Amino acid sequence: MGSFLSQPLEPIKVAAPPEVTNSAEPLPLAAPGAPTSPAEAPLLNNCWSCRVLSGSGLIGAGGYVYWVARKPMKLGYAPSPGTITQMVVGISIACWGVIILADPKGKAFRAD
Repeated sequence: MGSFLSQPLEPIKVAAPPEVTNSAEPLPLAAPGAPTSPAEAPLLNNCWSCRVLSGSGLIGAGGYVYWVARKPMKLGYAPSPGTITQMVVGISIACWGVIILADPKGKAFRAD
């Protein structure tokens, strides 16, 4: 038990730097479209549950941004350019969520 700070530190292994060559030949490039390392995985896996979660979250965030901008207008205040910009940004965020849910290119798959 105890916090992370009370535990002894473990030595960190650092990889050796690559050897420098003085040859004038450039390194061969990877084939286009081929991943160069496992760290370059796609940002989203495009699975159905990922799309539902992120799409509905963006719709909710956009609705909240729009609602906060609309609230003073309901109280009778005149809309300023900043309020209108905030409403447009809120609608844009919500539309982004709808696009993620709709998957117009059909690249998503259902993970069973």
